[in-house]
Amino acid sequence: MRYRRLGNTDLKVSALCLGCMTFGVPERGDHPWTLPEQESRLIIKQAVDAGINFFDIADTYSDGTSEEFLGRALRDFVRREETVIATKVYFPMSTSPNDRGLSGKRIIASIDQSLKRLGTDYVDLYQIHRWDYDTPIEETLEALHRIIKAGKARHLGASSMFAWQFSKANHLAKQNGWSPFVSMQNHYNLLYREEEREMIPYCKDAGIGMIPWSPLARGRLTRPWNTATARTSTDEYGNKLYAASEDADRHVVDRVAEIAEARGVAMASVALAWMLQKPFISAPILGASKPEHLQDAIAALALELTASEMAALEAPYLPHRIVGMA
Repeated sequence: MRYRRLGNTDLKVSALCLGCMTFGVPERGDHPWTLPEQESRLIIKQAVDAGINFFDIADTYSDGTSEEFLGRALRDFVRREETVIATKVYFPMSTSPNDRGLSGKRIIASIDQSLKRLGTDYVDLYQIHRWDYDTPIEETLEALHRIIKAGKARHLGASSMFAWQFSKANHLAKQNGWSPFVSMQNHYNLLYREEEREMIPYCKDAGIGMIPWSPLARGRLTRPWNTATARTSTDEYGNKLYAASEDADRHVVDRVAEIAEARGVAMASVALAWMLQKPFISAPILGASKPEHLQDAIAALALELTASEMAALEAPYLPHRIVGMA
């Protein structure tokens, strides 16, 4: 396993982050494809044994049961000081009007609930899951700063917003002496590269670590075009992110398949190797529901793509509409 610094922080994270949305009680929340606890533990143990020390989750995943599964597994498999745990807040946890968004009330309550579910006194990275258009960003920033000062989180991160919003938030944090955001969890992969226009240049300039979500485009970069899975039949959000009618996307997937066949590796390894060779990426967030998913991801660490292969993967891309902000 390789380790990288998360932006300008003191955190050393594995070059692969295990995304934990795959884990949780299937009947809770809107992810019927999640793994029950025993199966989840096997994947988490496999990740720990491979040297992965970075785990990303959110309070809303499977109605909080994802955090519970992860917390119990990590307590059994590894010492707390050896792990980097990241969780998120924003999406509704109930029908209550105060149990959603990024108000001060919600944030202060949610961190305590996440810590209880995870069974830890602090998280290493506390992230806002989206931009809250209904709450003044100053209120959000002040509440997040209180959490840092209370020792309940070590650092702050954000996910999927416009670059001007992220820049504004960090400017206000600096102006008011509040804790800044040190990482951006953005939507980025071979099928969606719109982040290269503004967000990535801003993060590079500001020294902000990038931990992209959906690096394999919800699995579309791991199999031949139009191949269906159990998840694609129920993953409404994923199907909105990637339109099957986009010819350019098909050409990108075909390029991944061609290079994978020539190299004798899995398509997932090629798609992840492309991202891992981007120097501005700290760690892509990988979702895994089978042991081979992690094996293919770990294999990507040893796969060095040539300049011509990198160019071939990028050449078919065409501009896309902005998605993943909600």
